Amino acid sequence: MTADVARGRARSSSRAGALLATAHAGPTAAVTLLAGLLALAQELSPGDVALVVGAVLAGQLSIGWSNDLVDLGRDRRTGRDDKPLATGAVSVTTVRVACAVAVAACVVLSLACGLAAGLVHLGCVAAGWAYNLGLKGTAWSWLPYAVAFGGLTVFVSLTGGEAPPWWWPVGAALLGVGAHLLNVLPDLDDDAATGVRGLPHRLGARWIAPVAALVLGAASAVALAGAAPPPALAVGVGAVVLALVVLVVRGRGRTPFLAAVGIALVDAALLVAAR
Repeated sequence: MTADVARGRARSSSRAGALLATAHAGPTAAVTLLAGLLALAQELSPGDVALVVGAVLAGQLSIGWSNDLVDLGRDRRTGRDDKPLATGAVSVTTVRVACAVAVAACVVLSLACGLAAGLVHLGCVAAGWAYNLGLKGTAWSWLPYAVAFGGLTVFVSLTGGEAPPWWWPVGAALLGVGAHLLNVLPDLDDDAATGVRGLPHRLGARWIAPVAALVLGAASAVALAGAAPPPALAVGVGAVVLALVVLVVRGRGRTPFLAAVGIALVDAALLVAAR
């Protein structure tokens, strides 16, 4: 009996892990963490911070699950053994139910932040779904990321009852575009095999990291211009970003990718710390 119970718990844990992986756990956690840090920087009440984090988490889960549901046929054709839905580690019905619950929770939690704020966040989530449902294969694949990341800062600010400073949505939108370019890099070959032709695919592997570096560098410049930190700090941040841009353009192997990720982290830190 004890062994049967242990095996049952192990299977349940395995299914839960597969369901979480299907939601793209890494990006989901990163965006949710960014939203929480922005909410703290905005000095929202603990209750509002919890609502913001809950709404963003639910929205990101729905985007992740819908992405793998939409891509199921393509993932199976390309033999994606890192996709639990494609391998059968989690059922389509389970993911569909989880996605529906996440959408419902997202609507409720978003509107609980206020009508204007809630509608902005639902627009961000809709942008993510639009990417999944077709924009990812067009030259406009960058647009949902710009809308979602830029809109996220507006959502957080409106939850606190005020409009964001101009550089928050502009810097975040640029950060989103850079994140899109970097996020596609690991899937270029599989995407090419199934005819996906978003902006990164049109740029080609050689140019993705350099273009991402320029976009992320622009995000850093916007954040520095808007936040106007002490000159010594601004010079230090600028020097770090410039050094990373050089590594992106001139580096070899995985160095350009890692350097571009470094710029993205600097930009995220600027958005939060300089508020």
